[in-house]
Amino acid sequence: MGRMNAPVPRPRARSAWLDPRLLIGIVLVAASITGVWLVVTAARQSSPALIAARTIVAGETVSSGDVRVVDMALGALDDVYTQAWEPGAVAVRTIPAGELVPAGALATAEDVRTTTVVVPSSTGVPASLAPGSRVEVWVAPREGDDGYAAPRILIADATIAGVVDDDALISSGGISLEVVVPRSDIASLLGALADEGLISVVPAAGGAG
Repeated sequence: MGRMNAPVPRPRARSAWLDPRLLIGIVLVAASITGVWLVVTAARQSSPALIAARTIVAGETVSSGDVRVVDMALGALDDVYTQAWEPGAVAVRTIPAGELVPAGALATAEDVRTTTVVVPSSTGVPASLAPGSRVEVWVAPREGDDGYAAPRILIADATIAGVVDDDALISSGGISLEVVVPRSDIASLLGALADEGLISVVPAAGGAG
């Protein structure tokens, strides 16, 4: 009787759980789920932010009643807005009512480079001008006893802080305005007032604050 050939052993099938492609796929799915969870969690987290309760003009001291704190889900914009009010804070830019207070919009009095001056405008101003409106200050220097030189821009970028009641000026066609101006322009403005030049406050291009 001839010898029977011994069966050739077949290689054992690799377990599907050991397939590197499957393991890589599981890792990628887990990473994707984790990333989505982190994004959703971050979006749901809220943090405090300040909102202007009224229009705050550059140069104004901001009281606690001028702003209110709200909880908002800002996500990546968390550092873009001011989160807390500090006593003695001063606005360095105009902040419209209802607007989130940007980071850097409030500073200490020592850091502010503007101040408010009452300016008598020799001409009337549009009724549309309101606190926060951007304006230019023009001057026509006195020339001789009765004349004035051609008007020129004295301050190119100022901000209306308010209107001062002055019956004498109103009856003569002018009005007094509280104007926020850079400290670097104070000397020239006071010099023009002392020399009795004609001061005019006119809206700047894009006069909103």
